[in-house]
Amino acid sequence: MTSPLPPDYPRFLQDLKAKIQRAQARAVTAVNLEVLSLYWEIGKEVLARQATEGWGAKVIDRLSVDLRNAFPDMKGFSPRNIKYMKDLAAAYPEQAILQQAAAKLPWTHLCILFDKVKPPEERAWYIQRTLEQGWSRDTLAVQIKSRLYSRQVHGQKTTNFQALLPKPQSELAEQTLKDPYIFDFLTQGQAALERNLELGLVEHITKFLLELGAGFAFVGRQVHLEVEEEDFFLDLLFYHLKLRCYVVVELKGGTFKPEFAGKMNFYLSAVDANLRHPDDAPSIGIILCRDKKRLIAEYALKDMTKPMGVSEWQTQLLEALPEAFKGSLPTVEELEAGLSEAQGTD
Repeated sequence: MTSPLPPDYPRFLQDLKAKIQRAQARAVTAVNLEVLSLYWEIGKEVLARQATEGWGAKVIDRLSVDLRNAFPDMKGFSPRNIKYMKDLAAAYPEQAILQQAAAKLPWTHLCILFDKVKPPEERAWYIQRTLEQGWSRDTLAVQIKSRLYSRQVHGQKTTNFQALLPKPQSELAEQTLKDPYIFDFLTQGQAALERNLELGLVEHITKFLLELGAGFAFVGRQVHLEVEEEDFFLDLLFYHLKLRCYVVVELKGGTFKPEFAGKMNFYLSAVDANLRHPDDAPSIGIILCRDKKRLIAEYALKDMTKPMGVSEWQTQLLEALPEAFKGSLPTVEELEAGLSEAQGTD
């Protein structure tokens, strides 16, 4: 007959498991730092010899073969990986990598960043977002491909957050917004009508939440509000865990119109009156349109009493026209004038 366990045994076991897990995490971090330090040393040596002795690709290929023969149980000595080691040493010439946020990322994440992101400030931004949001290697690759940095940091955002929200909430809300949003997981049919767009986003809610960004929790679609015995329905309602507030998202299939802001102002007042908890921050609205004219959107938001922003949405990322081509292409006015002349000569 086995003796009964002490009353505090479950708590003891739980604490012990937590300590072991923390030790395992520290061990993984330590190994990652050791590997990173080794790769940096190799990259530094190769860079130095390329500069002083003119090492080319053939020498790198031979080095790869010799290292793999000398250490058959170790991975990571392919010519491509040695190139990434060079990139690492070039990006962090004083071995500062070991004190940087980048040292907390797996090597495969860093390889993607060295491959796809060249500007140091942009690379640092993706590193920070990856650590904060726990992006996998594939998710990081998707975010880079969608030009998330440009859309979230340099997008032409139209909001009144700075005027109506206190710091730091206004800054966080501004950082949360993107322009444009990319719904590349939708079919053309789903994006053709507003109701189809709404259904498509809910159908792909996991991908939609990824595009919205960290912190958004889905509350519901066509959320019912009753005011003065009249029924109103919010397209999409979210709660943002960092901003600690409700976020109302209205979907529009066409160009932004000033009346959209008035309707959103009403919705936010109703949400604050009926759903907002006393500890919640003021609710925020996001109006997503197919396109917007910046000045019209700015004027529409200027004297509103509720915080909101206007962004465009697309079903694919439309690349900007290179500057070198812009001067050589005719304007719309020139095309219309040419068409009129052509019609007059017929």
